[in-house]
Amino acid sequence: MKILKILLAVLSIICLFDMPYGYYQLYRFIAMGVFFTIAFKEKSSENWMIFWILSGILVQPFFKIPLGREIWNGVDIFWATVLVYSTVKK
Repeated sequence: MKILKILLAVLSIICLFDMPYGYYQLYRFIAMGVFFTIAFKEKSSENWMIFWILSGILVQPFFKIPLGREIWNGVDIFWATVLVYSTVKK
């Protein structure tokens, strides 16, 4: 699970750069899958499970939520920070 979290944190940081649109589409699928997987694996902590499920819903690629580039960059930094924190704290 730690590897998935670190990998997603790195992918989130890469989103800060000017990447082709296909990267962001791929990122959405990967992030949604990883967030839901983390939520399923960490169901012992209800708060974390809810956070990961909401993150998966926010990033899902089917009904995109238009937040604007600056806000998405902030969300990506936040996710990367939380993913690394949740890996290190255990």
